[in-house]
Amino acid sequence: MPDAAEMTVIDPSSLPRRDAYYFMISALVPRPIAFVSTVGKDGVMNCAPFSFFMGVTSDPPTLAVSIGSRKGVRKDSARNILETGEFAVNIVEDAIAEKMNLASGEYPPDVSEFALTGLTPAASDLIKAPRIAESPISMECKLVHHIDVGNALNAVLFGEILRYHVRADVLDETGKLVDPMKLNAIGRLGPDAYTRVNNVFVMERPK
Repeated sequence: MPDAAEMTVIDPSSLPRRDAYYFMISALVPRPIAFVSTVGKDGVMNCAPFSFFMGVTSDPPTLAVSIGSRKGVRKDSARNILETGEFAVNIVEDAIAEKMNLASGEYPPDVSEFALTGLTPAASDLIKAPRIAESPISMECKLVHHIDVGNALNAVLFGEILRYHVRADVLDETGKLVDPMKLNAIGRLGPDAYTRVNNVFVMERPK
């Protein structure tokens, strides 16, 4: 570990907005990717990846996704979630990484990333928003709370998980847990770097 004298001190308020973003995503690593699928009031199905994503609580099972704005306007995913109160979060495995990346581009609201990427929309059980059929794990969510953070329309969206859809081949031998080595999930680094979950170690918590 370097001595304190070797540490670089950075004041985030001194950085241009874009530089501050890139530094933050290079430091907060690795981050899981929420591949969010929604449907708008106009019926257009949308999917886009977001890596400001976390679990919040297991009782009830709740997650949070942060979706920034673009040029002062809410992104399609955030707008759809706020208008419909529904969304699905899909886990990204290595096999669909390139299609996930393609879906991250800037497209007009009437363009469906499902059609653009060739990903398959799958019907959900309890919500109108589709799941991504190629994803090994999908979670149907209903919006339970949202807050806007910062000077722009940066929405933090809290979703209660109503259903899990889990591909059988990613479960462990008990059938009750996901095996990370079978899942082949990828994580976001920064700015354009990703990582694979291919080196797992175990440490038991103190009793």
